[in-house]
Amino acid sequence: MQNKGLITLFAILFGLVSIYQLSFTYVANKVESSAKEFANSKFSENEPRERDNAENRYLDSVANNSVMFGIDYQTAKEKELNKGLDLKGGINVILEVSVKDILKGLANNSKDPAFNQALENASELQKTSQDTYLESFFNAFEALPGENELASPDIFFNKNLEEDIEVGMTNAQVRPIIQRKIDESITSAFEVLRKRIDKFGVTQPNIQRLGQSARILVELPGAKDVERVKKLLQSTAQLEFWDTYKFEDFAQFLQAADAKAGEMASASSSNETEEAVAVTDTTETATDSTATEDDDVSALLGGEDMNDTLVDNNNANPILSKMVYPGGQGSPILATFRLKDTAAINGYLRTPQIRSLLPNGLRYAKFVWGLPESNAQLNEEVTALYALKGNRENVPQLGGGVVVDASQEYDQLSRVAVSMQMNGQGAKKWEEMTGNAYQTRGNIAIVLDDVVYSAPGVTSGPIAGGRSQITGDFTVSEGQDLANVLRAGKLPASAEIIQAEVVGPTLGQEAINSGVLSFGIALVLVLLWMIGYYGKAGIFADVALLVNILFIFGILAGLGAVLTLPGIAGIVLTIGMSVDANVLIFERIREELAKGKAQKDAIKDGFNNALSSILDANITTGLTGLILLVFGTGPIQGFATTLLIGIATSLFTAIFVTRLFIDSYTKNGKSLTCSTSLTKNLFSNVNIEFLKKRKMAYVFSGIMIIISLGSLFTIGLNQGVDFVGGRTYTVRFDRDVNSNEIQNELISTFGSAEAKTYGGDNQLKITTKYKVEETGTEVDTEIERMLFETVKKYYPADMTYERFVGDDEGKTIGRMEYYKVSPTIADDIKQASFWAVLGSLIVVFLYILLRFRRWQFSLGAVAAVFHDVLIVLGVFSLTYRFMPFSMEIDQAFIAAILTVIGYSLNDTVIVFDRIREYFGEHPTWKMNRMINAALSSTLSRTLNTSLTTLVVLLCMFFLGAESIRGLLFAIIVGILVGTYSSLFIATPIMYDTVKRKTAEDFVKRKEEDPALEA
Repeated sequence: MQNKGLITLFAILFGLVSIYQLSFTYVANKVESSAKEFANSKFSENEPRERDNAENRYLDSVANNSVMFGIDYQTAKEKELNKGLDLKGGINVILEVSVKDILKGLANNSKDPAFNQALENASELQKTSQDTYLESFFNAFEALPGENELASPDIFFNKNLEEDIEVGMTNAQVRPIIQRKIDESITSAFEVLRKRIDKFGVTQPNIQRLGQSARILVELPGAKDVERVKKLLQSTAQLEFWDTYKFEDFAQFLQAADAKAGEMASASSSNETEEAVAVTDTTETATDSTATEDDDVSALLGGEDMNDTLVDNNNANPILSKMVYPGGQGSPILATFRLKDTAAINGYLRTPQIRSLLPNGLRYAKFVWGLPESNAQLNEEVTALYALKGNRENVPQLGGGVVVDASQEYDQLSRVAVSMQMNGQGAKKWEEMTGNAYQTRGNIAIVLDDVVYSAPGVTSGPIAGGRSQITGDFTVSEGQDLANVLRAGKLPASAEIIQAEVVGPTLGQEAINSGVLSFGIALVLVLLWMIGYYGKAGIFADVALLVNILFIFGILAGLGAVLTLPGIAGIVLTIGMSVDANVLIFERIREELAKGKAQKDAIKDGFNNALSSILDANITTGLTGLILLVFGTGPIQGFATTLLIGIATSLFTAIFVTRLFIDSYTKNGKSLTCSTSLTKNLFSNVNIEFLKKRKMAYVFSGIMIIISLGSLFTIGLNQGVDFVGGRTYTVRFDRDVNSNEIQNELISTFGSAEAKTYGGDNQLKITTKYKVEETGTEVDTEIERMLFETVKKYYPADMTYERFVGDDEGKTIGRMEYYKVSPTIADDIKQASFWAVLGSLIVVFLYILLRFRRWQFSLGAVAAVFHDVLIVLGVFSLTYRFMPFSMEIDQAFIAAILTVIGYSLNDTVIVFDRIREYFGEHPTWKMNRMINAALSSTLSRTLNTSLTTLVVLLCMFFLGAESIRGLLFAIIVGILVGTYSSLFIATPIMYDTVKRKTAEDFVKRKEEDPALEA
């Protein structure tokens, strides 16, 4: 081997760099362990919030202290090996910015019938189309009858777009302008979200726009307060300042509205009016009531003894009977209601018959709810109803766009508050509004996303300078979040979470523990096997393997890549591939020694002859890994990343590092047999007539494929939420539970649901498609509450909803993990998976065709791959109903299928390489003799590689995390079937599709076809 010194230097430097990169992870983990110990010594397990705060304070205090080699914790945290959600816990969401809202804004909320009809039609088209919403809108607009023009003054020719669109422009000319404006708005949304996340305080956040779509991926590893994150991401930050009416302005209206509602209720024989109105308004009301924070409004509730006649607990009075207490004289609060009654009250207040009772001076009044607050007497939450001074255009007196800065501080009563600074235009208008409020003794409501945060009166004259303040019963973090949202600016449109994954930190730590254990055991078994089979050469291979693992983790840390559970599985698979390369080399050295060559020549020729097979096998696997990287998302990309890195490092360590050790050992004439006394002559005289057994193999495989296809067409597959949409919860109990019993109760609650034992008998994976078409935090909360109420009786009596959904570190029971996929994105995942599998088949077919220059080789390889994939699918279809682990078809399963494709091709290509070699070495042999001999000569390598790979996968399968058990099972089945198909399917098909001639006839044209040369 040339340039040994250079390669040695490179390997040493690469190793040192890898150790340096990993030292940051060591320092970060060491400091965080100390912080945990400190927090645990101060607070008990029943005080999780206090422990978290103590831990954070400790980390802040030592952030800049040097730990080792001048590395401090803050630097180490920035450069440590990133762990994914499944290892660290946290939240991963995909938000979709509403293009429909942006279009409405660009059209200045046009009332044009064609425009609004096109919007509705586009929403319907989106349920079955893969087009973007904008493309669906354009198609829907064009499909409407008549000559409809986008550049109409009633649509896009307005003040918003007067510099871009002119009257007379064709629809084709307007389209790219609207496309550009939409893209600018989504980019603006991305920047707003990025600014919010940057201030959130989570280390290593990841935010990226997915292509040119309206979707934005946000990953926050380690984030514990999930509801806070959701609120931060979805808040549009629509800040408005409104003048308010007073209680006395609406006292008579409330009485009249109550009487009218009573008439409407009595007019209905089934008394269903209230419920119907409430249901109609549930979605909108939930936004008002549940997406808010607590606030203490008791200071504004004056005159509780006034107009006591308003409070009528008679159920014949649908509105007044629900009132907790009315507002007081001069108060901006009309009345206070229970939070659970807000949907019904909203329904009444929006009913045309009741709205018509408003006097002319009040007919544009806008009813809005305040922040919920706990009522100790009622033991539930209540909220106040306000009436804002609306107008025909329904626009506020002052909008939030004038706010240029915001910060969390404290008011005169030492309460957390948010201070805002306005620009010059806003300051002038604010002074005018506060001056009017001072003169009329009125109030100004500060409204954020249609929720009144506070409605203070003005007692000291007009406020100049443009400063204002929002007060309330905020925590410090809530105040910081609100200031952050206001400072970052509002989203240009609403953003819905269409895919979400929440993993509790406890589940993440358990995954790390199980992953490290299974990985360690698998590694020890492989190291021992290599020594037991290859002797001293096996020791060199083991050292190279350990160096390979060091390189992989070093590169992952240096690149800032994210390590996930599937990524660990990818590293484990890399161990098998690294061993495969060494097995190929050692087997070739043994063959060369058996021919009587000198040891030095045998080693040289062994490495050279194995190189072609090693490269072909790794390139085919690398191609499937590359496709996974392109089409996959999240953990699947982590799997592909580690696989690709592992392929590169395995090639280097197997070809160069192992060679360095072997050359160094044998340079003084020391013997290296690449075997032990037990394995010296193993497989040396094997000569199996594989081709004679091909008809039997065809029949066996045909039966297996027919059974698989029959099962796929009749039983089908257990499609996970990735492909059909829905919500999945991992729920842990404090005792063993009966999954069938709980499933029946969940079905009665949701209509359709599945509950399967997941890991231990005290843990279930619960999946439901209830309200799968609906998105929004309020729907998620509703379903989680329904889930909790259904399973509550299986928990201790003191179990609360807050504890059930909480994500505290060290949590032992409750909802441990949550995953949601909307049907829209499920269709996209399904389509991407299809193209990933099809693309990998096409790519490897073309590679093999170019590499071997014979279509028969490609046909045999691809036929074997189809054979393997169909059988794996068939096994999953036949067994998913009774296997004790999840066998859902999801993105991880697609990764497994592509891995099976890569492994099957790896095996097949090595066999084909040996056949091609025999063409040149034995030109007078009959083809069947030559192929049988080639297959027999690779048998030792095939069994060795399959066995070592299976050992590591079985360790991961039995000892690793539950979440990747299905992925590992698919790969295990695929390896068994792939090993069989490379010997009994791929090669026989290649043999049966060429003319039965001698090898000499087959290679007559080798001069113009160099690929056929040995």
